[in-house]
Amino acid sequence: MTDGHPDAPAPRTTPSDGPAADSPPSDGPAADTPPSDSPAAGTPVPRRPGHADPEGGTHVPASPRDPVGDLRRIAFLLERTLQSSYRVKAFRGAAAALATLDPDELVRHARAGTLTTLRGVGDTTARVIAESVSGQLPDYLAQLERTSAGPLASGGEALRGLLRGDCHSHSDWSDGGSPIEEMAVTALQLGHEYQVLTDHSPRLRVARGLTPDRLRRQLGIVRRISTQLAPFRLLTGIEVDILEDGSLDQTDELLTELDVTVASIHSKLRMGSEDMTARMLAAIGNPHTDILGHCTGRYVLGQQRPESQFDAEAVFAACAEHGVAVEVNCRPERLDPPRRLLRRAVELGCLLAIDTDAHAPGQLDWQQYGCARAVECGAGPANVVNTWPVEDLLAWTRDHRHRPSGVRDHR
Repeated sequence: MTDGHPDAPAPRTTPSDGPAADSPPSDGPAADTPPSDSPAAGTPVPRRPGHADPEGGTHVPASPRDPVGDLRRIAFLLERTLQSSYRVKAFRGAAAALATLDPDELVRHARAGTLTTLRGVGDTTARVIAESVSGQLPDYLAQLERTSAGPLASGGEALRGLLRGDCHSHSDWSDGGSPIEEMAVTALQLGHEYQVLTDHSPRLRVARGLTPDRLRRQLGIVRRISTQLAPFRLLTGIEVDILEDGSLDQTDELLTELDVTVASIHSKLRMGSEDMTARMLAAIGNPHTDILGHCTGRYVLGQQRPESQFDAEAVFAACAEHGVAVEVNCRPERLDPPRRLLRRAVELGCLLAIDTDAHAPGQLDWQQYGCARAVECGAGPANVVNTWPVEDLLAWTRDHRHRPSGVRDHR
């Protein structure tokens, strides 16, 4: 964490004894092996205490608690507070292993003390499971509920209550850590009416960006999951790279087919201001661009990265002119744009999209960060596109002149 950075969120604590899982699950499917195409038994979905099991309770053993749900809740809270991905994988891996196990067999293992003989279950996860099977709130979960379940930011609560969805999220088809359906169900549980899946485009190979063929396969899966979760909507999308010349890293044909396009820069972040400005203006002028993602590319946590240099007046004026939303990126290590630029975007009448850029289910709860910053910088809900009903959102992505009834165009 960056010591003393004015934009860095306060650190949060987690239980000190990290899980010792036998073998954490892999980082997701290989580029040529898409994951399953429908919500299935075993999909790890975080569950808040008191919420119904989205899978109908089929994995709940004969005990007052749900061990699978407890493991998922732990993973959710670890993700929410940006804790070790190794710990998260251990708990999600154990939950996935248990979800396919006969409930009576799980109870037998717990009573016999042989839980660690199950693939993916280590000492710490076995202790959580045993406590849950016995009807006890696991100590590990209890501590996380005390330290990691509270508000992440102060301010913007009213705006957060008005958000209907999130326009930027990733799955294990690119560099996210969880299946598409797991991200969608988590969004539904958080109260969203819709979620946009925006995995990376082909040039970002380090993030397993989707080739046109893989993206086409993903579109069918997204639509099928959306139908299964109705009235919740899982929308098709992409986080498309803005290339050096300002063009977008996907075919026009596919970009036309998508519901939402977030255009972001991931390469040559240190190019000169004049060239960077021209690059951004070209992308903003592309009719496929709906949202300008994490515009400065900065990192404020861990290994810091400075802001890209560009003419913010020209870029934000172009966004306002073309009806392109400026993303308020909620990732704690980004918090992009910085407050001075966010204020200027608001002053120039830009639309905003308050997005988590989530790569894991627990990160979908990060919109609190963006709402606090947006309100602090003078943003009102009418110009935040993810406060709009989904049909208005989709009408806007088809025609950037569209505004919901009663919302004034501030250009």
